[in-house]
Amino acid sequence: MPSIDLRGGDCVRLFQGDFAAETRYPSTPQQLLSRYRRLGACWLHIVDLDGARGGTPANRNLILELAAQRELQLQVGGGLRERAAIDQLLARGVTRVVIGSAAVEQREQVAAWLRQIGPERICLAFDVRLDAAAVPRLCTRGWQHRTTVSLWDAVAGYADTGLKHVLCTDIERDGALAGPNLALYGEALQRFPQIQWQASGGIRSAADLAALAARGVAAAISGKALLEQRISPEELRPFLPNA
Repeated sequence: MPSIDLRGGDCVRLFQGDFAAETRYPSTPQQLLSRYRRLGACWLHIVDLDGARGGTPANRNLILELAAQRELQLQVGGGLRERAAIDQLLARGVTRVVIGSAAVEQREQVAAWLRQIGPERICLAFDVRLDAAAVPRLCTRGWQHRTTVSLWDAVAGYADTGLKHVLCTDIERDGALAGPNLALYGEALQRFPQIQWQASGGIRSAADLAALAARGVAAAISGKALLEQRISPEELRPFLPNA
């Protein structure tokens, strides 16, 4: 699943979630959406970084413009902590919303959204850093706030909601092109095989995509490697449904 991060309307990438370590790319969001559609993608993952940091979606008009074109199915996250913002996106062409910080800080409310809206249209995003014992601990608010909550406890807390989609980012790998944390996703699938896990962080090659697919991961979120065209169209073809 190709990914673009938006900050001030531009496509950017952060290194390990650091807003001071930003790389801006010349391609517009529209150009990238069209490129990924031509490559054969069905979905585009979009993160409103301004929203993730500030708590209020800040690139909403741009996202709605992209959704209105219906070229790809959009999965959108970043600052979605209010039902009204979620309903607007879903009503205006976004296929699935991603709930991050609110899934940790407003568990009862998010559980109600899952039951009311349906688990197919909501993905929970848990961003983690491994502690000294290699336990994945959650970070929220654009990765600025570290918590003591483990990924495993967070997912288990939604057991009665029908939760289906979970996006997990290993922050230390994000934007680093160091390879995905295969052990993390392997354990996630072992603990919660009913979840459609989305892996994010570190993807650098077609070999990484193949390794994740072999472990049963439902989707691999790739930003930097695709933005910098480190994986050729021929290598991508087996992983893009419409190629």
